[in-house]
Amino acid sequence: MVPEKNNKILIHTCCGICSGYPISLLKEMGYEPVIYFCNPNLDTKEEFEKRLEAQKIVCMYYWVDLVIEDYNHQEFLNVSKGLENEPEKGLRCDKCIELRLKKAAKKAKELGITRFTTSLVISPHKNFEKITKIAKSVADDLEYIAIDFKKKDGFLKTNKLSKELGIYRQNYCGCEFSKR
Repeated sequence: MVPEKNNKILIHTCCGICSGYPISLLKEMGYEPVIYFCNPNLDTKEEFEKRLEAQKIVCMYYWVDLVIEDYNHQEFLNVSKGLENEPEKGLRCDKCIELRLKKAAKKAKELGITRFTTSLVISPHKNFEKITKIAKSVADDLEYIAIDFKKKDGFLKTNKLSKELGIYRQNYCGCEFSKR
Protein backbone atom coordinates (compact mmCIF):
# COMPACT_ATOMS: atom_id res chain seq x y z
CA MET A 1 0.00 0.00 0.00
CA VAL A 2 1.34 3.40 -0.95
CA PRO A 3 1.38 5.84 1.97
CA GLU A 4 -0.89 8.88 1.57
CA LYS A 5 1.96 11.28 2.29
CA ASN A 6 5.12 11.37 0.22
CA ASN A 7 3.93 9.02 -2.48
CA LYS A 8 6.65 10.15 -4.88
CA ILE A 9 8.75 7.62 -6.72
CA LEU A 10 11.74 8.40 -8.93
CA ILE A 11 11.73 6.45 -12.19
CA HIS A 12 15.04 6.15 -13.97
CA THR A 13 14.17 6.20 -17.67
CA CYS A 14 16.19 5.29 -20.70
CA CYS A 15 13.80 6.71 -23.29
CA GLY A 16 10.28 7.88 -23.92
CA ILE A 17 9.20 4.58 -25.42
CA CYS A 18 10.05 2.53 -22.35
CA SER A 19 8.63 4.97 -19.81
CA GLY A 20 5.02 5.34 -20.98
CA TYR A 21 3.48 2.24 -19.46
CA PRO A 22 5.54 2.36 -16.23
CA ILE A 23 4.39 5.94 -15.62
CA SER A 24 0.73 5.04 -16.15
CA LEU A 25 0.95 1.89 -14.03
CA LEU A 26 2.67 3.68 -11.14
CA LYS A 27 0.06 6.44 -11.25
CA GLU A 28 -2.69 3.78 -11.13
CA MET A 29 -0.95 2.31 -8.07
CA GLY A 30 -1.15 5.67 -6.30
CA TYR A 31 2.41 6.86 -6.80
CA GLU A 32 3.45 10.30 -8.01
CA PRO A 33 6.20 9.55 -10.55
CA VAL A 34 9.18 11.85 -10.99
CA ILE A 35 11.05 10.99 -14.18
CA TYR A 36 14.86 10.89 -14.10
CA PHE A 37 16.42 10.89 -17.56
CA CYS A 38 20.00 9.71 -17.01
CA ASN A 39 21.80 8.05 -19.90
CA PRO A 40 25.57 8.56 -20.13
CA ASN A 41 25.69 5.31 -22.10
CA LEU A 42 24.24 6.93 -25.23
CA ASP A 43 26.90 7.00 -27.92
CA THR A 44 26.30 10.54 -29.18
CA LYS A 45 24.89 13.82 -27.94
CA GLU A 46 22.48 13.72 -30.89
CA GLU A 47 21.07 10.37 -29.75
CA PHE A 48 20.76 11.75 -26.22
CA GLU A 49 18.80 14.75 -27.52
CA LYS A 50 16.45 12.62 -29.67
CA ARG A 51 15.61 10.36 -26.73
CA LEU A 52 15.25 13.32 -24.40
CA GLU A 53 12.79 15.02 -26.75
CA ALA A 54 10.71 11.83 -26.82
CA GLN A 55 10.87 11.67 -23.03
CA LYS A 56 9.64 15.25 -22.74
CA ILE A 57 6.61 14.42 -24.89
CA VAL A 58 5.73 11.44 -22.70
CA CYS A 59 6.14 13.52 -19.54
CA MET A 60 3.86 16.24 -20.93
CA TYR A 61 1.31 13.60 -21.91
CA TYR A 62 1.20 12.26 -18.32
CA TRP A 63 1.78 15.61 -16.56
CA VAL A 64 4.79 14.37 -14.59
CA ASP A 65 7.97 16.12 -13.54
CA LEU A 66 11.15 15.48 -15.51
CA VAL A 67 14.65 15.72 -14.06
CA ILE A 68 17.41 15.66 -16.68
CA GLU A 69 20.95 14.54 -15.93
CA ASP A 70 23.54 16.25 -18.12
CA TYR A 71 25.02 14.09 -20.87
CA ASN A 72 28.45 12.79 -19.86
CA HIS A 73 29.45 9.85 -22.06
CA GLN A 74 32.87 9.68 -20.41
CA GLU A 75 31.21 8.27 -17.27
CA PHE A 76 30.00 5.29 -19.28
CA LEU A 77 33.34 4.85 -21.05
CA ASN A 78 35.08 4.81 -17.66
CA VAL A 79 32.90 2.00 -16.24
CA SER A 80 33.00 -0.01 -19.49
CA LYS A 81 36.77 0.25 -20.01
CA GLY A 82 38.13 -3.20 -20.76
CA LEU A 83 34.62 -4.58 -21.34
CA GLU A 84 34.14 -3.25 -24.87
CA ASN A 85 34.07 -6.76 -26.38
CA GLU A 86 31.64 -8.21 -23.85
CA PRO A 87 28.47 -9.60 -25.42
CA GLU A 88 25.13 -7.86 -24.99
CA LYS A 89 23.66 -8.66 -21.54
CA GLY A 90 27.19 -9.28 -20.25
CA LEU A 91 29.33 -7.54 -17.65
CA ARG A 92 29.54 -4.27 -19.62
CA CYS A 93 25.75 -3.99 -19.55
CA ASP A 94 25.71 -4.78 -15.82
CA LYS A 95 28.20 -1.97 -15.18
CA CYS A 96 26.16 0.42 -17.33
CA ILE A 97 22.96 -0.41 -15.44
CA GLU A 98 24.76 -0.10 -12.11
CA LEU A 99 26.12 3.33 -13.08
CA ARG A 100 22.68 4.66 -14.01
CA LEU A 101 20.90 3.17 -11.01
CA LYS A 102 23.55 4.51 -8.60
CA LYS A 103 22.95 7.94 -10.06
CA ALA A 104 19.18 7.43 -9.77
CA ALA A 105 19.47 6.49 -6.08
CA LYS A 106 21.67 9.51 -5.45
CA LYS A 107 19.22 11.81 -7.27
CA ALA A 108 16.26 10.39 -5.33
CA LYS A 109 18.04 11.20 -2.06
CA GLU A 110 18.86 14.72 -3.27
CA LEU A 111 15.19 15.24 -4.06
CA GLY A 112 13.98 13.76 -0.76
CA ILE A 113 12.33 10.80 -2.50
CA THR A 114 12.58 7.52 -0.60
CA ARG A 115 11.86 5.04 -3.38
CA PHE A 116 12.93 4.47 -6.98
CA THR A 117 12.54 2.12 -9.91
CA THR A 118 13.60 1.90 -13.56
CA SER A 119 11.89 1.59 -16.92
CA LEU A 120 14.77 -0.57 -18.18
CA VAL A 121 12.94 -3.71 -17.05
CA ILE A 122 10.14 -3.22 -19.61
CA SER A 123 12.43 -4.30 -22.43
CA PRO A 124 12.21 -7.98 -23.43
CA HIS A 125 15.99 -7.72 -23.93
CA LYS A 126 16.63 -6.94 -20.25
CA ASN A 127 16.74 -9.38 -17.33
CA PHE A 128 14.34 -8.33 -14.57
CA GLU A 129 16.02 -10.39 -11.83
CA LYS A 130 19.50 -9.12 -12.70
CA ILE A 131 18.40 -5.47 -12.79
CA THR A 132 16.52 -5.88 -9.51
CA LYS A 133 19.61 -7.35 -7.85
CA ILE A 134 21.78 -4.47 -9.11
CA ALA A 135 19.20 -1.88 -8.01
CA LYS A 136 18.88 -3.34 -4.52
CA SER A 137 22.68 -3.40 -4.19
CA VAL A 138 22.87 0.37 -4.80
CA ALA A 139 19.67 1.36 -2.98
CA ASP A 140 21.35 1.98 0.38
CA ASP A 141 18.54 3.23 2.65
CA LEU A 142 16.10 3.77 -0.23
CA GLU A 143 13.37 1.36 -1.25
CA TYR A 144 13.73 -0.10 -4.73
CA ILE A 145 10.29 -0.89 -6.12
CA ALA A 146 10.77 -4.00 -8.26
CA ILE A 147 8.00 -4.17 -10.84
CA ASP A 148 8.40 -6.23 -13.98
CA PHE A 149 6.75 -3.78 -16.34
CA LYS A 150 6.80 -6.42 -19.14
CA LYS A 151 3.96 -8.24 -17.37
CA LYS A 152 0.36 -7.73 -18.47
CA ASP A 153 1.48 -6.75 -21.98
CA GLY A 154 3.43 -3.75 -20.66
CA PHE A 155 5.87 -3.79 -23.56
CA LEU A 156 3.03 -3.85 -26.11
CA LYS A 157 1.17 -1.06 -24.26
CA THR A 158 4.21 1.19 -24.06
CA ASN A 159 4.98 0.67 -27.76
CA LYS A 160 1.38 1.43 -28.70
CA LEU A 161 1.52 4.71 -26.77
CA SER A 162 4.82 5.72 -28.36
CA LYS A 163 3.33 5.14 -31.82
CA GLU A 164 0.23 7.18 -30.92
CA LEU A 165 2.44 10.04 -29.70
CA GLY A 166 4.68 9.78 -32.77
CA ILE A 167 7.87 9.84 -30.72
CA TYR A 168 11.36 8.81 -31.76
CA ARG A 169 11.86 5.05 -31.67
CA GLN A 170 15.48 3.93 -31.49
CA ASN A 171 16.65 0.53 -32.71
CA TYR A 172 19.56 -0.13 -30.34
CA CYS A 173 20.18 0.00 -26.59
CA GLY A 174 22.32 3.09 -26.76
CA CYS A 175 26.05 2.58 -26.52
CA GLU A 176 28.39 2.29 -29.44
CA PHE A 177 29.07 -1.36 -28.55
CA SER A 178 25.37 -2.30 -28.76
CA LYS A 179 25.29 -1.22 -32.41
CA ARG A 180 27.39 -4.23 -33.40
